[in-house]
Amino acid sequence: MRWFKIMRQQKLLSLSLLLVTLSVGIVIGTLINTGVRANRGGQNIAPDASPLVVPNPVQLGNEFTKLAKKLEPSVVYITADFTQKVAAENPHKRGDQQTPDSGDDGMDLFRHFFRGGPTGDLPQRPFRQEQSGTGFVVDKNGYIITNNHVIAKVDHIKVKLHNGDTGEYRARVVGFDSETDLAVIKIDPRGPLVPVTIGNSDAVQVGDWAVAIGSPFGLDASVTAGIVSALGRDIGGGAMQLQRFIQTDAAINPGNSGGPLLNIRGEVIGVNTMIATQSGGYQGIGFALPINMVARVYNDVIRTGRVTRGSIGVQWQKADNKPELFRALGSKPGVLVNVVKKDGPADKAGIKVEDIITAMNGTPVKDGDDLVARVADTPIGTSVSLTVDRDGKTMDFKVTIMDRAEVWAEVLKDDPRFENSRPDPDEPGKPETTQQYKFGMKLHALTDAERTAMGLEGKGGLVIRSVDPGSFAEDIGLFEKDVILAINRKPVSTVEDVIKIQSSLKAGDAVAFHVMRATPGVRGHAPQWTSFFVPGTLPPQ
Repeated sequence: MRWFKIMRQQKLLSLSLLLVTLSVGIVIGTLINTGVRANRGGQNIAPDASPLVVPNPVQLGNEFTKLAKKLEPSVVYITADFTQKVAAENPHKRGDQQTPDSGDDGMDLFRHFFRGGPTGDLPQRPFRQEQSGTGFVVDKNGYIITNNHVIAKVDHIKVKLHNGDTGEYRARVVGFDSETDLAVIKIDPRGPLVPVTIGNSDAVQVGDWAVAIGSPFGLDASVTAGIVSALGRDIGGGAMQLQRFIQTDAAINPGNSGGPLLNIRGEVIGVNTMIATQSGGYQGIGFALPINMVARVYNDVIRTGRVTRGSIGVQWQKADNKPELFRALGSKPGVLVNVVKKDGPADKAGIKVEDIITAMNGTPVKDGDDLVARVADTPIGTSVSLTVDRDGKTMDFKVTIMDRAEVWAEVLKDDPRFENSRPDPDEPGKPETTQQYKFGMKLHALTDAERTAMGLEGKGGLVIRSVDPGSFAEDIGLFEKDVILAINRKPVSTVEDVIKIQSSLKAGDAVAFHVMRATPGVRGHAPQWTSFFVPGTLPPQ
């Protein structure tokens, strides 16, 4: 019993010591926590830390900074849209696509990047698609150079400037050249624009700085820099045999198409045209058409609306023109003539099939593409000297350059690769002479019942019965059953009121429609009518 009593006393003592220890711990913890909270509320949490101080802004600046500021007002963002008819058997056929020229070799040539398009089980009806690119101003009156694939076969072309003008301009096509993938478009600016400075691409060297400005993925006025990686790059024949590109590693992505490639002085040395890619985006290889060729195309387009190129009236098989062939024939490298066009310049000069053209005006001819490029750039009517190897004998012939379109008229007329012209008068974007601006919608006066339902008793207003596809009204977002109360704060009650306002407007004017639009009401209640303004800028007609 005594032993049990001792054990009981020891257990009570241990429990008492444990309770005392816990009590002391709680008190100490409370004091420490209170102290921490007090410090948190104070102003000297980290007494040995110095606060960060942001210095006054000092612009460092460099050549790239100057270049970007200089060129920003001259580079434009281009959007183009068209209405695509959906094929009944495959409503999703269009999507993102690239031309047949781009295949398994990873060369992404002229790829069009569209935004939007049909999704889900939509009805088989036309839908609007949009593509974007870049251009640059070359004339203060609104002439802009871009890639033809940016604006080809579209319904509307819109241009956004970066010179402080926040408006959006409708552009028209002046002319284009499919062989070089170049186009000239025109806007009617509210004031003189700042054109770029044109450089000389013959002075460009591998290793030179190269700067690209454009709108990759719609991010307008983006500047990237790199170097010139190669010159005279030939990436394919056919319609591209005239193109000898400047290759650069300056980042070029979808949307950069048509933008300028610049040297370190801010002079345009090329037009960014395509990329080599396996991912659809930048992989370090971009191509720009040299500005010297661009200038020639532009000058022809603004003079005549088309590019005139020379021809001597011969053809050859590219597969036959290999170095080993010329070695076997004991001839210098050149062009083995396969066809001589009857009554063409070469035929008249005496050149025959199986002649090997080795030089032009004393300068050696490397291959057929080299010959075509040099002949094409020679003015029509010019006489040139062609050196020919005929059965081992060297002979010289005087050949008068003719217009290629005349020499090969029956061959080129149906070949889309050589499409080269001004737009037809009925082509979208072509300006029309008109006495009255057309909004592109049919209007009708409101009935008394309609006015009462909208709370417009004693007021005017016209309801839109239909909106023309591709019209200005459709572009700015007006819809059938919208009610127009006023235009530029002038109330409208009759169609004649609208016609009177239209007659006072011209391309480039700003227009604001005061509109009422019905929104669905709660079940069992009438639709709710919302009043708001719809703004827009009138494009050329």
